[in-house]
Amino acid sequence: MTFESNSVTVKIWDRETAHHTLEAAVAHISRSANAPRDRVKVIRTGPNIFTVGIGEEMA
Repeated sequence: MTFESNSVTVKIWDRETAHHTLEAAVAHISRSANAPRDRVKVIRTGPNIFTVGIGEEMA
């Protein structure tokens, strides 16, 4: 897991834990950025790699 300001990059190996892991990352970013969860975006950036961050910052 890599943290950059209000975003996090996660590599998920186990598909069964993907949903839970991404939900936890969204909750973490929402809390740390003091932003509502609906402003947090999840983007698949590679095989098994996801970046989670605030929508405006990821555009």
